Amino acid sequence: MTILVTGATGHFGKATVDFLLQKGIPATNIAVLVRDENKAQDLLDKGIQVRQGDYNDPASLKAAFQGVDKLLLVSGTDIENRQKQHENAVNAAKEAGVKHIVYTSFVRKNESDSNPLGALAQSHIATDNAIKASGIPYTILLNSLYADALPLFLGNNVKETGIFFPAGEGKTAFTLRSDLAEAAANVLASAGHENREYVLASSEKNSFHDIAKAIGDLNGVDISYNSPSQEIFRDALTQAGVPPHYVGISAAFGEAIKQGEFDVPSTDLEQLLGRKATPLEQYLKSAYA
Repeated sequence: MTILVTGATGHFGKATVDFLLQKGIPATNIAVLVRDENKAQDLLDKGIQVRQGDYNDPASLKAAFQGVDKLLLVSGTDIENRQKQHENAVNAAKEAGVKHIVYTSFVRKNESDSNPLGALAQSHIATDNAIKASGIPYTILLNSLYADALPLFLGNNVKETGIFFPAGEGKTAFTLRSDLAEAAANVLASAGHENREYVLASSEKNSFHDIAKAIGDLNGVDISYNSPSQEIFRDALTQAGVPPHYVGISAAFGEAIKQGEFDVPSTDLEQLLGRKATPLEQYLKSAYA
């Protein structure tokens, strides 16, 4: 059996490959898709098959997917073009005879155009639907918001300035990227996951009030949490010189959290890991203590 992981030079893909190796999958049974083979020398050194391909080049994808039994399609980071890129990957997988697609999607409650995350959300939803329509057996991983993304929302000086983020009282099942990668590896390494959707989220839910208190307790200081209006938040970031693209993404995530998009009850992650998800406090200790 050949398992192929896309995006294997990125954080999620690389972690998934490492977990597959830890679980006893032979390196010769693991392939990776990379755009630049020069960035995959460490994978070659482990005996993993390195195949060159680009989401924008369907022919390269079809060639790379030959002989693949299970494909982990790690979502691309080019938000503007991601939907078309993912369609290219799904079509190439079908043409190449891939037997099972596992896709890193995202958890949500609102699938309408009113979802605050806009194009980010819609590209995932469209990919989920394209995979289901392909007729290829699938597993959709509805991943929660990475705990690892918190520094993007909190900034570099949270211990001095407090938290300034428009998430209101919303709670989020912040989940370590490494836990999600391990769950993906477990799906790839075992049978019985065909045509399933898993909500992969920590059972622990935290608001930004909770996060402010936790970081404060770790450092013996009081940390404030201020949830401004969208307008005030956007103006403050713009005046601080933050590029418009990042202002928009930060504001959108704040509103999505405020609306409870990531406040999801699920035990799927615990069942796939065979243990509790890593507590958020453990991540906060490593990042902010």
